[in-house]
Amino acid sequence: MKIWIATGGTGGHVFPALSVAEELVARGHKVIISCDGRVKDMVSGGRPENAKMVHVWASGVGAKSRIKQMWALFKIGVSAIALTARFIVSRPQRMVAFGGYASVPAVFAAHVWKIPTFLHEQNAAIGRANKFAMRWVKTLMTSFPNVEGIPSGSPVKVIYTGLPVRKAFLEVAGKDLPENPSILITGGSLGAQILDEVVPAAIAQMKNKKIFITHQTRPENVNRLQKFYADNKIKANVLSFIHDMAAAVAGASLVIGRSGASTVIELETIGRGAILVPLGINPDQAANAASFAGRGGGFAVPQDKFTVKWLTATLTELFDNPARLEKMAKKSFVENNAVKNIADEIIK
Repeated sequence: MKIWIATGGTGGHVFPALSVAEELVARGHKVIISCDGRVKDMVSGGRPENAKMVHVWASGVGAKSRIKQMWALFKIGVSAIALTARFIVSRPQRMVAFGGYASVPAVFAAHVWKIPTFLHEQNAAIGRANKFAMRWVKTLMTSFPNVEGIPSGSPVKVIYTGLPVRKAFLEVAGKDLPENPSILITGGSLGAQILDEVVPAAIAQMKNKKIFITHQTRPENVNRLQKFYADNKIKANVLSFIHDMAAAVAGASLVIGRSGASTVIELETIGRGAILVPLGINPDQAANAASFAGRGGGFAVPQDKFTVKWLTATLTELFDNPARLEKMAKKSFVENNAVKNIADEIIK
């Protein structure tokens, strides 16, 4: 079977697409992956050897400038026409889109030629691009059991498949909590400043100084935070980048960070309690954090409520009662069979 996979925009869209592509190629299917220029190198270097790659002229429509928005829509429209023409020759039998505006042209082309099309939503609230593309698909696959924003009365079939994660996370899925108490703080490069301000200050106020800290931050903050922890006699490893995030999560008793879809699903795959602080400008992160907290896996804390006083009290209560951390870890765990679930659904 010839299967077209559309992705682009960010690594959060690309990695799940590549994981499913690898599974489909392993099952003997022909795979073509389309993406935009922002992730071209990522797709080129990570795609299965036998999978072909097609470049799509597209970019996000979220810019504040009306001119830039119109230019982005123009590029998507041109790419939609180009792919519609291309499908005359290389007509795929299935279309799978992993979100982002770069996938919209391929979804439209598949609709024109009546090709069965599947759309995957990575967040617990449907994104703008997917909401726009839903008019042309019959099946929506989701990362979370419940997704906000699906239009009421929509004829689209909704299937909970989960979100593919890197193999390293599957290898430590369900691993027991470490014997020695530890906290992992990870904000990435985007919006990490509040974590750098609140978390170290809260930990310094705790009486328990035996908790080991792994703190990921911006490069310019590494020395300052390392000195702060040392001055307060707190054992800590401050890094600008964590190469083996799966091992870091598995080695933590608790995780404090943002709530992007990949982060939340990775926590669920391993089974780790967390304090999640959604990025204020991203409603998707708020929905992801709420879904995680609703399962009993931890706390979803709005940024304005994430204070030193609240965090000190919460961390003290958790680490004075290790059974609470164990309970959170067990409740957060979700077996991840997303790659198999998605591939099975596509080729049914």
